[in-house]
Amino acid sequence: MSERVHNRVVIIGSGPAGHTAAVYLARAEMSPVMFEGMLANGVAPGGQLTTTTDVENYPGFPDGIRGPEMMDKFRAQSERFGTQIHTETISKVDLSNRPFKYWREGYEEDGEAFELADSLILATGASAKRLFIPGEETYWQSGISACAVCDGAAPIFRNKSLAVIGGGDSAAEEATYLTKYASHVHVLVRKSELRASKIMAARLLKHPKVTVHWNTVATEALGDGDLLQGLGLKNTQSGETSKLDVNGLFYAIGHEPATELVRSQVDTDNDGYVKTVPGTTQTNIKGIFAAGDVQDKKYRQAVTSAGSGCMAALECERLLAEEEVEES
Repeated sequence: MSERVHNRVVIIGSGPAGHTAAVYLARAEMSPVMFEGMLANGVAPGGQLTTTTDVENYPGFPDGIRGPEMMDKFRAQSERFGTQIHTETISKVDLSNRPFKYWREGYEEDGEAFELADSLILATGASAKRLFIPGEETYWQSGISACAVCDGAAPIFRNKSLAVIGGGDSAAEEATYLTKYASHVHVLVRKSELRASKIMAARLLKHPKVTVHWNTVATEALGDGDLLQGLGLKNTQSGETSKLDVNGLFYAIGHEPATELVRSQVDTDNDGYVKTVPGTTQTNIKGIFAAGDVQDKKYRQAVTSAGSGCMAALECERLLAEEEVEES
């Protein structure tokens, strides 16, 4: 019988948070093991950035860089320092005792097929909620985005008419942000009122470059096959249909954190994000750390994810070092 695999640190996820943690841990000779996932959370290894065209707000790339290329560089740096990367998905964990047990996808039904880890870093990310209206796939990242802060300043959106879908604080904030670049911003709200806070709503409604379309949903993304040029609309009360000429559509209807793997074992908030001790990446379970969008519902940027990955690595290294001293 082969000896059971037992690692000091296992990183689940392969976005900026996971790879930054890997680089720090590998340089500290902690021999990190990363499971980057095989289409985990519906995207390729590397996370949301692999679906992004140009990244222009990450320091160190003055001319910008394509998302997939950026993640290839993250991965190469992790490997350079000795991170062991598996293109497999972890589909089951048992966090009731240390060392923690985890199962690779395809072996979760075999109770004895688990491997062990002294510590885990959860960096599984989150994905933007989308409506998948007809034409959306054609124009995704070619006029349709889910991050105004990431993409709003791109040339294809500058001085153009843009649309935002959503009625909460995120929608109000993103629409207001887009007014810096757009000629006009149309906000499509399914109901007859905003869910946003009074302050955010008031700021949005009085902005001269914003028009709010009440009781309105998008039914179709229209364009020339290369770039978005308009939206089909429908009034939810009258059923009346119309067309809106816009060159950009931004979803602001929330995100879904990839926490299904641990949600019943690690403390999460009402939206499913992993709760961490304020100012740290520590969860309610000793030895379990969370970094990146899986625990960040506010910023959701590559650079902040990388920063929290660094924090998780340092905190994990410190914990294991302290435990080694105690054992000796």
